Amino acid sequence: MKKTVLITEANENKRIDLVLSEELSLTRSAAAKLLESGNVTLGERLVSKSLKVISGQKFEVVIPDPVPSEALPENIPLDIVYEDDDLLVVNKPSGMVVHPAAGNPSGTLVNALLYHCGSSLSGIGGVIRPGIVHRIDKDTSGLLVVAKNDETHLALSEQLKDHTVSRVYSAIACGNLKNDTGTIDAPIGRHPNDRKKMAVLRSSDSAREAITHYQVIERYRAFTYLKCVLETGRTHQIRVHMSSIGHPLLGDSVYGGAGTKFEARNKALIDGQCLHAGELSFIHPANGKKVHFECPLPEYFTAVIEKLRNISN
Repeated sequence: MKKTVLITEANENKRIDLVLSEELSLTRSAAAKLLESGNVTLGERLVSKSLKVISGQKFEVVIPDPVPSEALPENIPLDIVYEDDDLLVVNKPSGMVVHPAAGNPSGTLVNALLYHCGSSLSGIGGVIRPGIVHRIDKDTSGLLVVAKNDETHLALSEQLKDHTVSRVYSAIACGNLKNDTGTIDAPIGRHPNDRKKMAVLRSSDSAREAITHYQVIERYRAFTYLKCVLETGRTHQIRVHMSSIGHPLLGDSVYGGAGTKFEARNKALIDGQCLHAGELSFIHPANGKKVHFECPLPEYFTAVIEKLRNISN
């Protein structure tokens, strides 16, 4: 499959591997592999991954056909909310990793998908991430859309880039937020001192626009139940944004729980952050119609709410 990437002024002077990662919804390493394998050209010229792009340049990208997955199929039950010939929507449980990685070679959503779908998954995400258009964290539960072919994958990736995919999360934050509604508009990039974390970076070329809208649903003695709507979809976005305003998510030891006044309370209530992707809407690539899916709060989340209500009374 071929894809054309036209450089706009917004991407002026960025590295081409970063631009391809953003425009095609690939990981940075996957974009680099396309460049290193000669699948990206500018005119007749092969392109180095360190090339700084110029507005108006047009790059041709060849996306190789899928190759047999290195991940193995595993008979793991899936909570499938919807499925057709082009895609499926799954409700991922908390504690399940989306794709194999160091420390998690099996038992992932991808292993389960390979068993359920066989070879009917898009190959754009690579041999470790077949079908995966977007991800949610291991300890986050909720809805994910999975592509069964490359055309669907690219169409959904384009919607994610254009912010036309709607994702609504339920979350419980530490402390009491001052306002009932609000918007956090703060760019997010890789943490300068810890490459496993993300951070709000207001003066960095590597940071990307990130916008989260929130609404208070219920208040407790020392916590707040929220609905969060993503306008963008950066890695760990809700967790980073809530931590940046002094209200890390309940149970999130990475972005504010560990070593803070919240740590003891968190451990008594939950193992892992209290975050659930409960609503997902997008335009179905096959028919152009908007589709909307919802899944109820999981048991771990409702149990926390019940505990907090009892503590607050």
